[in-house]
Amino acid sequence: MLSEKLTPFINRYNELTELLSSPDIGNDIKRMTELSKEQSSIQTIVTKATEYKKLLDDIEENKALAFDSELGELAKEELRELEPMVSPLEDEIRKLLIPADPNDKRNIYIELRAGTGGDEAAIFVGDLFNAYVRYADLRGWKIELMSTSPSDAGGFKEIIALIKGEQVYSRLKYEAGVHRVQRVPATESQGRVHTSAITVAVMPEVDDVEVIINENDLKIDVMRSSGSGGQSVNTTDSAVRITHIPTGIVVTNQDQKSQHKNKDKAMQILKARIYDMQMQEAKEKEMSDRKEQVGSGDRSARIRTYNYPQNRISDHRITLTLYRLEEIMQGGLMDDIIEPLIADTQAQIMERAGL
Repeated sequence: MLSEKLTPFINRYNELTELLSSPDIGNDIKRMTELSKEQSSIQTIVTKATEYKKLLDDIEENKALAFDSELGELAKEELRELEPMVSPLEDEIRKLLIPADPNDKRNIYIELRAGTGGDEAAIFVGDLFNAYVRYADLRGWKIELMSTSPSDAGGFKEIIALIKGEQVYSRLKYEAGVHRVQRVPATESQGRVHTSAITVAVMPEVDDVEVIINENDLKIDVMRSSGSGGQSVNTTDSAVRITHIPTGIVVTNQDQKSQHKNKDKAMQILKARIYDMQMQEAKEKEMSDRKEQVGSGDRSARIRTYNYPQNRISDHRITLTLYRLEEIMQGGLMDDIIEPLIADTQAQIMERAGL
């Protein structure tokens, strides 16, 4: 019963209140901070749990009075108001009981890379990134370009950006995977639809202390920048390529005119990739005995198709199809896809937890 699952939270909250009220707690600032954080983390669910228990008590009380000669009608009227409140409150509480992803509050590095399809794939890298920029603007997030690799046809072989804001990872983690696009290229004279694909990686931003890199494990090469970039291009060794020998991860950055700035950005991306690799390995072990369709971040999985002739966008993880592709891409309305994905993930977790 849901009510029984909430009792430990209420008991722990009360216990923490007593501990924080102890006269000795002020002598141990570290302990006080830990207890305060723990209490803060369960405060919302305790508030809802208290509201829920009171609601159930009020319902039982009015049921007992329902056949009273004097108070019966009033009790029945109260029940008609109270009983419909139970189900929505239970749904809200079940969502609060879902264990939080420790990375959900982090900023992210998002990496879009052209795959099969040549120029069309590179053009779609730019199109999808622009949709993410509009989405970030709608949510009040900030975007900082870390690295770009333009293609000859006006697209991008790769774009890496840092996105900062509230709950960025919690939403954009659902974008990780293979995105397939179907449309008629501008150069196609026969009107044939071409299919191309790009991959999106979403990596949490990490603090320096979370990923320790031994300088001896790095191979750092400097070279002259290539592509667009003004007078400094090809005249100074400003581009930097860092190879992390133990993992084989390679990061190249040439967007800045300063070699020092390019190295700093490359190191930030390298740390994010190492952390992401460790996270993916841990997730694979955890999921080895079960299949989780949404939010797994499997880079090889085709997650979505963008069909321009049909104005259709389909997410294959939850069989969601919307015939508003242009509107979603131009408006950055990614929540129209992300919200159903979040709901599906929550439903799976609640089912497994027996909530």
